[in-house]
Amino acid sequence: MDKYSCIIIEDEPLALEKTKSFVAKVPFLNLCATFDNALTGLAYLNNNKVDVLFLDINMDELSGIELLESSKISSQVIVTTAYQEYAIKGYELQITDYLLKPFTFNRFLQAVNKAQENLVQRGSEAQPDFIFVKTENRLEKISLSEIVYIEGMRDYRKIHTMNKKIMTLQNFTELEKSIPSNIICRVHKSYMVALNKIESIERNRIKIADQFIPISETYKDIFFQIIKNRA
Repeated sequence: MDKYSCIIIEDEPLALEKTKSFVAKVPFLNLCATFDNALTGLAYLNNNKVDVLFLDINMDELSGIELLESSKISSQVIVTTAYQEYAIKGYELQITDYLLKPFTFNRFLQAVNKAQENLVQRGSEAQPDFIFVKTENRLEKISLSEIVYIEGMRDYRKIHTMNKKIMTLQNFTELEKSIPSNIICRVHKSYMVALNKIESIERNRIKIADQFIPISETYKDIFFQIIKNRA
């Protein structure tokens, strides 16, 4: 069964745990990260493809409504809130469904089934297993399972695979858009790493293929959240 990536943005610990437990019961959902505020959640959404977003409305600093208004979110958005008065505004922002707390698992399942149907309809249900990169005067096909890590070298990116190294002028932003973050994750301004190739993590650095790669403050929280959710 194909799985859909999802994140939860929820500042109430009990509500977060309830939504996490519901997600864990749904075979086609893969929880990639959770956030207790909209600002860090938005930063993650700006750098990662997310199929389904569970979003609380009433939060400090930036509300769920403000998040939806401030950024173009391509995810299926399922709002979770205790306040019914936001329903009309939510639907104006083209949310997938509106869950009024406290909601049951059956009601939750209705919402995620609707999100799944929408994803199938727009043809985004499957994750890619390869990419094409520009190198020299050709496009080269690379299997994602073969990539170990990607290294920034001035104007170039060096893609280290299990069998060879490939140089490309494509920047990290382009690569991040074409590679799911739960397969190969950005950990530094100069590095992306394949999660299943990591040998160990210690003192904010990753050992992979006998190399030590730093984890920068910019990507630290998101990286460790992804690792936590895969444990």
